[in-house]
Amino acid sequence: MENDIKDIVIDLLKAMNLQVSNIDITLDEDNKTYRVNIQSDDSSLLIGKHGENMQALQTIAKLIVYKKFEDKKDFSIILDIDDYRKRQEESVIEIANRKAAQVRQTGKTQSLPPMSPYFRRIVHMHLMQPEFEDLATESLGNGAFRQVTIKLK
Repeated sequence: MENDIKDIVIDLLKAMNLQVSNIDITLDEDNKTYRVNIQSDDSSLLIGKHGENMQALQTIAKLIVYKKFEDKKDFSIILDIDDYRKRQEESVIEIANRKAAQVRQTGKTQSLPPMSPYFRRIVHMHLMQPEFEDLATESLGNGAFRQVTIKLK
């Protein structure tokens, strides 16, 4: 499966006339997610403004892979370019940890900045760990302004 995903991503990027230095694919077996990290000299073009190009590439790659493996749809694919998404995830978790500490210190509900569903889910999942059992999270707002709030249980 990993080789098939790699071939699909390489073909997709070749069709766009983009060069790839390396593609590293790892499987997180707990949540059945293939993480595809592309290293390229064209990384800024591949990432795009606020990761929009990367997200579009991920959507296209997923469609192609899911079409090829119609009988196996119990997995997910996360596309990353030069660890851009990984750094974003780490940053969001760091912000969530700071806000969680503020909630514990002050007892007041704290809100994170508005973020995409993907990053809100990361915050919710992170704060579900046993070390945060005294806290609850909730997504509030609409559309692009939806944000996670953290409060004491």
